[in-house]
Amino acid sequence: MSSRPRVHLPSRRGFLGYTGAGAAAILLGTGAWDTAAAAPGRFSGYPFSLGVASGDPQPDGMVLWTRLAPEPLAPDGRGGMPERVVPVRYEVATDERFRRVVRRGVAHATPRLGHSVHPEISGLEPGRDYWYRFFVGREVSPVGHTRTTPSPHESPEALKFAVASCQSYEAGYYTALKHLANEDLDMVVHLGDYIYEESYIENPVFHHNGEPLYDYLLTECFDLPRYRLQYSLYKMDEHLQAAHAQFPWVHTFDDHEIENNWWAGNSEPDDEPDQDPEVFRQRKADAFQAMYENLPLRQAQMPNGAEIRIHRKLQYGTLAEFTMLDTRQYRTSRSSRTDPDATMLGGRQRDWLVDGFSASDARWKLIGNQVPMVQVDRDPDEEVEKFFMDGWDAYVAERDNVLTEAYDREAENLVVLTGDRHSNYISDLKTNYDDPDSPSVGTEIVGTSLSSNKDGADMLPVGEDYLKTNPHLKFVNFQRGYCRITVTKDQLQNDFRVMEKISEPDFPIYTRATFAIEDGVVGAHRV
Repeated sequence: MSSRPRVHLPSRRGFLGYTGAGAAAILLGTGAWDTAAAAPGRFSGYPFSLGVASGDPQPDGMVLWTRLAPEPLAPDGRGGMPERVVPVRYEVATDERFRRVVRRGVAHATPRLGHSVHPEISGLEPGRDYWYRFFVGREVSPVGHTRTTPSPHESPEALKFAVASCQSYEAGYYTALKHLANEDLDMVVHLGDYIYEESYIENPVFHHNGEPLYDYLLTECFDLPRYRLQYSLYKMDEHLQAAHAQFPWVHTFDDHEIENNWWAGNSEPDDEPDQDPEVFRQRKADAFQAMYENLPLRQAQMPNGAEIRIHRKLQYGTLAEFTMLDTRQYRTSRSSRTDPDATMLGGRQRDWLVDGFSASDARWKLIGNQVPMVQVDRDPDEEVEKFFMDGWDAYVAERDNVLTEAYDREAENLVVLTGDRHSNYISDLKTNYDDPDSPSVGTEIVGTSLSSNKDGADMLPVGEDYLKTNPHLKFVNFQRGYCRITVTKDQLQNDFRVMEKISEPDFPIYTRATFAIEDGVVGAHRV
């Protein structure tokens, strides 16, 4: 497959030059531009300071995104925008110089949804590259590159994508995203913790003579303005913008988009009592709205108050199918690890997932999952078991049920893609981890963080314990980076791409280990 075209973002004002920081009424606008649209007037700064993005690609199109924010860190969270609707024009072309524009339209950026726009483009050709840009007044956005997926009945030669998660801005430089933007990929799958709800602002760029420039960013996110500011803070990073502008992204969320370890309607802070349910419900609604405003999500993912439908499927011809899960919103409490009624997914989502094992005709069945499904006993003492209780290890009955259904329904080439853990694992997925003779049904690839937990290490003592205690684990690593995955009809290959440090800028990236899964064979082997 030929290399993807590169996008070169224009240089814009540096961070210190800024003065501060739903679906809008979406017009798909596939015809002429709205020449009657009112001019927005002058802005106090460059309105496209947060970049551009595309997402959820389909054979005939994708969703495009930008958010107007001439003052992205204005304390009120409005980005320096007026309290009125602003028309935003967009173009989609088959070449990066826009000599052949195939779609034009106008989307309306509203104050209610942070002046974000999410035009959904359709009618494009399958399996090809496109370029896009936005206009507001006389201002022009950076150019983004995206790509449609193959037609549903086509068998493409290959699919190349990255798996990423956990990008704490304060933990280090986004060098991993700089490298990711230079990969040869069809898309990026982001598995959550796009933001972290608390800021510590340890990065020296946010200080002047030792004093923080923006004290109001040191508070925890609780309401819509503060969540908006957190997204602005993250999305101003040039490397994050470059990675978004280069590829379409497919998103789900984990916990830190709202609060650490939340589940269903419940807050679960580490050091204080649970929040009042109604207060937490409003917090969720604000967090979901800010997330929608700042990510390339379709109208189907527009939140309804404190609820959002993020689980969905995306097809890549007959080669692969992505099933994106939501392991937060429908969780129940549990009386024990083996509580038969406890659920991570909720009944409807679990049935939807299980039915998909039989219904899918895709050669490779890829599941986007937030928290590790594999059992990990963290204590090498044979008489003691110690598990992570924020993941599937706390919902053993449901995990065993889901994986047994996959086995019974002969779901071949099942690969679960997971984030959250700030570590790299590769492991067998078994129908019952308490029975060493139980069948393996697939493979889980757990990808490390982009930046969270700072530099990390190649191997920690705890990693040696993991490998000793869990024979189904084949690899453990604690560095920062992402997974680069290449899928063909014969094989899925995963490269664990890591860096020595993120505490210093511009460290090189390299492949720490490569594992392959052969078509029709359960289990990964090291290449």
